[in-house]
Amino acid sequence: MLEPDTERIFGALNEAGHTIRFVGGCIRDTIAGHTVSDIDLATDALPERVSGVLSAAEIRVVPTGIDHGTVTALVGERAFEITTLRKDVATNGRRAQVEFTDDWYEDAARRDFTFNALSADRDGRVYDYFNGLEDLNAGKVRFIGDALERVKEDYLRILRFFRFHAYFAKSGPDPESFAACRSAVTHVETLSGERIWNELSRTLVAPNPVFICQMMEEIGLLGLLLPVERVVPRVEALSTLEKMLSLEPDPIRRLTALIAPNRSQTLNIAARLKFSRADTRRLENLICNRGVWDMKINGLSLRRALYSSSSDQVCDFILLSWADEISSGTEGMRRSQKAWRDVWEIASAWTSPEFPLDGRDIVEIGIKEGPMVGEILSEMEEWWVGQSFQPDRKACLTKLKRLVCRQ
Repeated sequence: MLEPDTERIFGALNEAGHTIRFVGGCIRDTIAGHTVSDIDLATDALPERVSGVLSAAEIRVVPTGIDHGTVTALVGERAFEITTLRKDVATNGRRAQVEFTDDWYEDAARRDFTFNALSADRDGRVYDYFNGLEDLNAGKVRFIGDALERVKEDYLRILRFFRFHAYFAKSGPDPESFAACRSAVTHVETLSGERIWNELSRTLVAPNPVFICQMMEEIGLLGLLLPVERVVPRVEALSTLEKMLSLEPDPIRRLTALIAPNRSQTLNIAARLKFSRADTRRLENLICNRGVWDMKINGLSLRRALYSSSSDQVCDFILLSWADEISSGTEGMRRSQKAWRDVWEIASAWTSPEFPLDGRDIVEIGIKEGPMVGEILSEMEEWWVGQSFQPDRKACLTKLKRLVCRQ
């Protein structure tokens, strides 16, 4: 709030006779002690007026959402989204038709949850029209006004309810809000895959996603989003491992722990959620090769896997296999926790060694350029890997000469 860049924006609009406040997530997260990522501002000035005032103050303005009343001010390295106050005039469960207003209460009333309707001026005075502070302090996620009406305005709010519950709730769900989500849950299927994954991915990486997954199962939401076999205890095991190893949670890895589909179902899920090609390949690989990789998490097989694949991929497989063992209650039957830790330390610290030979070495000892060079090089590399990557260049050349002499 006190940064010079922020003061420039507030100062310019205030001096031009307009009111401007911090709104939504930045206020909520500051009060809750969470990290603030985005700074959203609202003003009673129309978008064209905001652009004119800030441009006159030599602040760059980009019309990022001008039709919805939003412009982005770029000051230094920080971006501020500034939206003109709005009120809903029509909703259809996915998008709202809005009109601009100069009424702060009307703008707050169109938001979803009580603590998301908070706003604050440049001096830090908080404006709370719906007891959002009380709900935030109590860890209560509650829709503004009639919960079912709020859900019907935008069915994405069902997913948002569970996401915010994962990060802010301190007890069970608000009965009215939970009942509204249950009542309208089937309408989630009308939402786009991008919107669904945007919310679901953030829910999956919550510090403790298990209780939320169970709540979503209770009303049938998880089955609608992921119509395959689901194993919630495996997510709990993976979450525990990530905390123990000080790892950042990853949505694709946690999704893989949660579901147990076949290849066709995996591709269907990726298509429904509009995954990128890279994320689709990663999910497919993690789902379809878990059983195969479980046999590789040992000694030289592990090092072979690390050498032929990315260490990140191998680390994913280790975590998922480890979580499998914990969640199935079989820890200690195949590997002790110390053995798993030893495997993890090898993989997480892995630096791939460089094979000391190349095609020129094969040619220099008399092999004519052609397919034979590649075949010999591959055979040499396989031997080197089988020797645990230990032979140096001199030893490899000695072995190469012996190999060529035998052919």
